[in-house]
Amino acid sequence: MIFSSVLFLFRFLPVFIICYFAVPQRMMRLKNIILFLGSLIFYAWGEPVYVVLMLFSTLSDFIHGQRIEACRAKGGSGKGWLISSLLINLLLLGFFKYADFLIGVCNTLTGSRIPQLNLPLPIGISFYTFQTMSYSVDVYRGEVKAQKNLLNFGVFVTMFPQLIAGPIVRYKTAEEFLGVRKSSAEDIAYGIRRFVLGLGKKVLFANNVGMIWTQIAGMDFDRMTAGMAWLGILAYAFQIYFDFSGYSDMAIGLGAIMGFRFPENFNYPYISRSITEFWRRWHISLGTWFKEYVYIPLGGNRKGIARQIVNILIVWALTGIWHGAGWNFLLWGLWFALFLILEKAFLGKWLKRLPAVVCWLYSMLAVLIGWVLFALESDPSHPGGQIIPYLGAMLGINGVGLADRETMYLLTTNLPLFVLLILGAVPVWRNLLRILRERAESTGEDRAESGRVSLWFVLGENIALAVIFILSVGYIVEASFNPFLYFRF
Repeated sequence: MIFSSVLFLFRFLPVFIICYFAVPQRMMRLKNIILFLGSLIFYAWGEPVYVVLMLFSTLSDFIHGQRIEACRAKGGSGKGWLISSLLINLLLLGFFKYADFLIGVCNTLTGSRIPQLNLPLPIGISFYTFQTMSYSVDVYRGEVKAQKNLLNFGVFVTMFPQLIAGPIVRYKTAEEFLGVRKSSAEDIAYGIRRFVLGLGKKVLFANNVGMIWTQIAGMDFDRMTAGMAWLGILAYAFQIYFDFSGYSDMAIGLGAIMGFRFPENFNYPYISRSITEFWRRWHISLGTWFKEYVYIPLGGNRKGIARQIVNILIVWALTGIWHGAGWNFLLWGLWFALFLILEKAFLGKWLKRLPAVVCWLYSMLAVLIGWVLFALESDPSHPGGQIIPYLGAMLGINGVGLADRETMYLLTTNLPLFVLLILGAVPVWRNLLRILRERAESTGEDRAESGRVSLWFVLGENIALAVIFILSVGYIVEASFNPFLYFRF
């Protein structure tokens, strides 16, 4: 079940919302039961077997948290229980996500014929595993108290808005809302706005530009023009941004409707002027997780430049393979590690002296090449896999030329879409809405005029949201399937 589906929008969500808000505010335990059961139904719709795996992970970390705190109360450290929790989580994640990849590597290196398991990847396992691991670590550090209520902890792990594609919510962020939370009219209105905007990002933007990438990715790279290759990876860059940020917006919106505050996951990453800035704006919750639980514990930048470089390489190798079991993901992580190391060493100082447009062009060039590494898999049947031929097409090394009639046709017919994508990827609309909202909410001497402006603003905003929702539903009804990209990571 996905957010951008008729099943979710017109069956599951209305039934869940009615049941959830039919329960009085004072009966928070019953609300949590409804949220917990609703989340299990949501997950089981597509992964009925792996619900057991998720529940096992939930129970395991709940018990480990209790044992860690009990050891600390007796003067111990609870380190053994922490290690046990981390091992169980990492073994489960490693088995289901990386077993077949490691078997393939072993077969290649040794010439053996170990059969692969061909296990389907449990949806969301990378996200909820990181959430539960952060809980155990925070209890061990003494930053949070162990949760005594199994239902509340189950809600933290399984709540469906952010269960399968984030944002990664740390326990210390959600703790205060598990026992007591309120859904004000303002929260519900904000949540609806955020959800509809995210739905529009996914359905109207990501799905449509994704068709361009699918078409170009299916071509023969050795016969592809440079213009076609750049158009293709630009389409993928927009697709993955609007797909993933759209899901995050919908998750944050649904959370707000129920009284939760989920962390922001994106902050207009394509306006970045350095790779360091890009990773402060892209998948913020994942970057924060690796910083808090890997980079800083390894020593961060406190033990000299050589150790810092090693720490960055470790973090970004892990970031790469977190996204998937493939050499291209590892290469993608190390690609960004290279730029982050260079920027910390000397490049960052140089960038501050250069014009903003030059810094932006440098950042986007590195990001787009990075997306080539991310999007294309290593295909043993093709020399150099898919990545080298595609990069060759982008650089014009294949000798095909800059553009042809097909390239120009694709560009001109999709130019209006790319203009909208560019406008959606920069904060122009956010700034415009902020100015209009400030004007609408201002209380000058002419209160009648201020009221009219406010009325027109609210009316215009609601009409725009209604149009986005209607258009999105229209596209959903016509489409057969439109999964989120990050479901497979």
